[in-house]
Amino acid sequence: MTEKQKSMTHRLVLMAMFVAVQIILSRFLSINLWNLKIGFSFIPIVLAGILLGPLSAGLVGLVADVLGATLFPIGAFFPGFSLTSFITAFGYGFFLHKNQSMKNIVAAVLFSEIVGTIFLNTLWISILYGAPFVAVLIPRLAEAAGMGVVEVLCICFMTKYVSQMKRVF
Repeated sequence: MTEKQKSMTHRLVLMAMFVAVQIILSRFLSINLWNLKIGFSFIPIVLAGILLGPLSAGLVGLVADVLGATLFPIGAFFPGFSLTSFITAFGYGFFLHKNQSMKNIVAAVLFSEIVGTIFLNTLWISILYGAPFVAVLIPRLAEAAGMGVVEVLCICFMTKYVSQMKRVF
């Protein structure tokens, strides 16, 4: 096996591990209400973004969402949520892969919460349930603000150990 093949195998194994952990955190260890989701399923996605880059993180987010929705459905499958998972995971990789400064952490979380939670997922919920966009948006603003603070704190904590993670992974 060549070094390039070992590297690709290593990358695929890491991606599969992040998918599995994300599914467990999202489907079994999160609080899910019809329009709110509170949990720590962002952690493996952030780690994939930091360690593997935007495209790999996006694929982890996409595959985890599709597999999780197929194997352990919470509600009806809607491809818009999978698109959101790809976009937000790609954003984490884009902002955090090379530089985990406080500015980049805040930018990644703002991107995730504004584009993913506030706009796209609210739009998908509105379409899926036929609810007015603004009526769905209002409670989701509080969720985005609360989870945004939690995400920034968790990512700051995780980035202190990035060099150690890179040695292990």
